[in-house]
Amino acid sequence: MSASSEPTKDILDLDTKESSSEYADTEASKYDAKAANRLWVKIDLIVLPVVTIIYFLASLDKSNIGNARIAGLQKQLKMTDDQYSIALTATLITYTLIDVPSNLAIKAVGPRWMVPTMVVLWGITCTLQGVVHNYAGLVVCRLFLGLFEGGLLPAISLYLSSFYPRRQLQLRVAIMFSATSLASAFSGLLAAAILNMDGIGGKAGWAWLFILEGLFTVLYGIACYFLLPNTPTTSPFFSREEKRVIMHALHEDGIISGDEKDASYTKHNFLRTFFQPHVVLIMIAGFMNGSTLSGLAYFLPSIVAGLGYSGTKAQLMSVPPFAVSAVLSVITAFLADRFGRRGLNIIFFATIALIGFAIFYASFVNHVRYGSLFLLVPGTYCIGPPLGTWTANNSAPLVRRATALALLPVMTNLGSILSTWLFGAISPAPRYKSATITLLVFQIGIILCAVLNIAWLTRENARKARERALVSARGEAERSVVGESDESIWFEYVL
Repeated sequence: MSASSEPTKDILDLDTKESSSEYADTEASKYDAKAANRLWVKIDLIVLPVVTIIYFLASLDKSNIGNARIAGLQKQLKMTDDQYSIALTATLITYTLIDVPSNLAIKAVGPRWMVPTMVVLWGITCTLQGVVHNYAGLVVCRLFLGLFEGGLLPAISLYLSSFYPRRQLQLRVAIMFSATSLASAFSGLLAAAILNMDGIGGKAGWAWLFILEGLFTVLYGIACYFLLPNTPTTSPFFSREEKRVIMHALHEDGIISGDEKDASYTKHNFLRTFFQPHVVLIMIAGFMNGSTLSGLAYFLPSIVAGLGYSGTKAQLMSVPPFAVSAVLSVITAFLADRFGRRGLNIIFFATIALIGFAIFYASFVNHVRYGSLFLLVPGTYCIGPPLGTWTANNSAPLVRRATALALLPVMTNLGSILSTWLFGAISPAPRYKSATITLLVFQIGIILCAVLNIAWLTRENARKARERALVSARGEAERSVVGESDESIWFEYVL
């Protein structure tokens, strides 16, 4: 081991020999659970605000086209409803194609460089949407927006999963994911303010919406080169002893280790991910949730406008349901981490969304239909964090975790493509009958996937417990979970 060897750009730099000797000596490190808990709070203050703002800006820049639409974008660019749906689909196509390769590439590039670069590039693209003069220009911008922003969610999910123990991850993912709800809420408030600039510089209000939001994203992306630490052990904010404590706690949970080497990036491990039952079930649920989520993100301002509100008031009335989503997501994530239950979290919120869609479909009273949004919006948005966390918790080694976390947004984006047509062309306003029925059925599907996944994981944990008991009866030593695949008998699935 060379004391001068530099850490790699791997998202888990601890895979190097240097990190193995410097941080993985758990006997030398006096691990203190209370000290570790203080360190997770310190990581929360260093890492979480940075990635949450990044995801907030991503959600804002991706969905602000919904606000621009009711502010005159579609009319000024002389777009039909079908063309508007095509523009949305263009983003989702490149968004979907880039997910898996970008999450595998992050190992070579490193999150500190890759993530900020993505932020700067999509910020530039968002800004350019404000200077387009025709439908073709908008479609080109949307294609590049998806290309540059597409790998963000799996990258951040993989990044956070290398900082926190498995049963502490959902709260952090929920805080980060709450940025989606806050962005959707803030988008309405921000749009109401920026649209007052209509006519300044000869540009429409919707154009200024893209320009100002995009420029802020570019500036923040540049700042992220200096704000985002690569890994826990390469961060200058932690002392050597703090790094030892972090390493020990993560090592105990099988997340980071000096012996989880690059060799885990094999074709077998990559392909095996596609056929694991718990991954497949979450991917199916992700497709259905993604369709619901994007439908609301892109079309809620239009849905609200169809309930009798117009102009600035329509923008503002789309805010409260998203604000409720953000609060509920964080509260329930704390409970899910406390009791180690992801599946029940998903079942609960899918049921809430199901009730909301049923009311929206059955009622003909606008105030009642608006009230249903306070069920279906939080129900939909609060499913995202446990889906992502469940995926990260039950996927190992690193290549499987990276692949599974990339597959989830691939499936949600495919669902998003469906929703752009469900609300845009297939199901006319203001009733949106076909869309409502489809998304209602999807909530039932999500519940079934969660129930089946809980049953399968429970059975596998019981089988592994029996096999561990046999190993113990033979007097064999217990093996560390570090470096093992999720199929190892020493790896216990999170329910």
